[in-house]
This record gives sequence, structure tokens and C-alpha cells, in this order.
Amino acid sequence: MLTDPFRDFLEAAGWGDAACRPLAGDASNRRYSRVTAPGGGSAVLMDAPPERGENVRPFLAIARHLAGLGLSAPAILHADEARGLLLIEDLGDDLFARLAKADPACEEPLYLAAIEVLAVLARHEAPAGLMPYDSTTMPELGALALDWYAHGGDKAADPQARAALCAALRAVLAPHDGPRVLVQRDYHAENLLWLPERSGAARVGLLDFQDAAAGHPAYDLVSLLEDARRDVAPATAAAARAHYLGLTGAEPGAFDLAYAAMGAQRNLRILGVFARLSLHFGKPGYVDLIPRVWGHLQTDLAHPSLAALKDIALAALPEPTPEHLQSLKDRCGTVPTL
Repeated sequence: MLTDPFRDFLEAAGWGDAACRPLAGDASNRRYSRVTAPGGGSAVLMDAPPERGENVRPFLAIARHLAGLGLSAPAILHADEARGLLLIEDLGDDLFARLAKADPACEEPLYLAAIEVLAVLARHEAPAGLMPYDSTTMPELGALALDWYAHGGDKAADPQARAALCAALRAVLAPHDGPRVLVQRDYHAENLLWLPERSGAARVGLLDFQDAAAGHPAYDLVSLLEDARRDVAPATAAAARAHYLGLTGAEPGAFDLAYAAMGAQRNLRILGVFARLSLHFGKPGYVDLIPRVWGHLQTDLAHPSLAALKDIALAALPEPTPEHLQSLKDRCGTVPTL
């Protein structure tokens, strides 16, 4: 049942008679509900409480930018920015992850469509005001692997190893600090919806892009193909990479190096984020995803140009043994944030 503040918001939006039921959330403090009008139309209510650190303004700005490029971000139907409430277009339930699980044969065409979105973004500079996602900001985020995954929330546990990891990340990321595009940062199969009635890149519905930054175009391709939540078939991944190179004209050797560098940083960051979600936020289920992330990290670090980073990272990080993973669950929700 909706609380009065939500009902007032829906009435102001012209949806006062609508019914409401919860939808699955994500790793944030945001909550979602599907709102259905008596006549059958539907929309999605996003509750992003500012008192819990949420801010809907980046979502609004990025949604409008993506729509301006002809991409399928949800249309904004009504907004109360101060209260963190949005009523947005309902893009349906056909998540890529769900469709590919039900019919593995559809995985490759879905992923090739997702590549078309990235090709559109690669042709446009990032909008002004986005956080730079490059060698100035990414190393510290990669060090979350040490802070949370290796040391359980103790940032000061091994300052020398931390400094060495950040320096190694800066060294491999700096050559890729060129022109920046919008990177959504969580571009994967559980945030993409299939909209077959639309055409071209607009067939891919986009969600969870409010943390977008200005970075290298390889980053979102890594997000898509080195998915922390599901295994992408090798043939699909190869076809997707080839399709991206064909659409963008990127030079394969240079792009492969950028892909490995972005992937190493991303997977280091996710190791830390998933450990923090258990240790601090009380969400132990994310620990079960860590072995897949670790596998992706090994693949990225195997690139010959990342040898120095590999030596430093693997010396500092424990393998995801059952014992180490259980330790992250045993302390679930007990560790203050840094």
C-alpha cells in the first residue's frame, strides 16, 4: 500500500487512481514500483530517498541526454527532485538476462543490438559536467579491492600495497585518457530491456545509468561482456567485440589493450564493491558472485602489457577460496563504512 506522500505525488502526476506493486530493486537505496492505471496503462515509480544519499537529478540529466541521441532511456512523466520521486516510462519486463536464460539462442542477437547502443555513444562526446572516469579517478576505485575484499573494510591495513596498486593502475590507464564518451558503468544484461517494436539502437531499453561518467568507450563493452552476474557465451562475446570494431572502426590491437585495462580496473572495483555490500550493507548474496569477477580479472591481467599490474594485484589480493568468501559473509553488516 502506498504511503500518503507517494499518493500525493501520483495524484499530482495524474495517476491518483493507479494501483501499485513493488518491483525488484538493485544494489542501491532506490526502490521501484509498477503503477497501473484502471484503464491498463502503466508506469514505474522510483523512490530514491535523499536522506539515504540518493539523488535523482543525475538520472534525469542522463535520461534526457540518451533520449536526445535516439536511445531508449525511460521518458520522464513526472518528477519531484527534492523528494527523490520520479514517475517514468514503463519499458516492460523483457530483461536481456531473463530472455537469454529462457532461450540461449537469442543471446547473440540481443548482445549485438546492445553493441549498437555503444556505437552510438562512441560517436558523441560525453555531456559536460560528468565525472571524469580516467587515470585521475579510476585507480582509487580499483583500490576498493584491497580496502574491502582483501582487508575487510580497513583502508589503512597495507598502505604500501595500496599505493603500489594505485600507481600500477594509473600507469595502465593513462595511455587511454583521450576523448571521452558517456559510459553508463553498469551496462549489463540485467539493466537492458528488449523493445522489438522499436528500430535500431532504440530496441534496447536502458536502466540504471544515473552513475554515468565520462570515460573510454571500451568500459561499457567490458561491463556488458564481463558480466558479474551471468556467463556470456564465448561465441557471443567474440561476435559482439567484432561487431563493435566493425561499427566504430576502432583499431583492434589498441582497443584490446584498452579493453584489458578497463576490465582490470572494473573487476578490481567490483571485488571491493561486492565485499562492501556484504560487510557494510548486509547483502551477503553478492559474495557468491565474486568468483566470476575474479575469473574476469585473471583474463584481463593476462594481457602482456598488464604484467606489472598483474604482479602487484595478485600479490596483494587473496584468492576467493571458500574460506575467504565465508569470512565476508560471517561479518555481514558489521563493518562501518570507510
